[in-house]
Amino acid sequence: MTDESKLAPLRKGLLEFLVLKIVGAESMYVPDILRRLAGTEFTTQEGTLYPLLSKLRREDLVQYQWKESDVGPPRKYYRLTEAGRVQLAALDEYWNLINRTIAAIGH
Repeated sequence: MTDESKLAPLRKGLLEFLVLKIVGAESMYVPDILRRLAGTEFTTQEGTLYPLLSKLRREDLVQYQWKESDVGPPRKYYRLTEAGRVQLAALDEYWNLINRTIAAIGH
């Protein structure tokens, strides 16, 4: 049985990677990001996602745009900045390298 506390840092880093991938595909509203993550190993909640998005914004990896909504107040839609696209490409490349290394080493 795996000690869950040992997996927490890995999940945290991978959640950041996944959020970058999600908003890299298209501008996303927070509930839409949460729905994309729901039912996965990375299911999370607003209390985790908003601080992560704020961190990514401070690092200039994402930005947001207010868009009018038909069903309520305007909504923040997040998307990658150019620096975010560069970071996502680097993470994708590194992820592929890790997968090849693990496959080459075996079980």
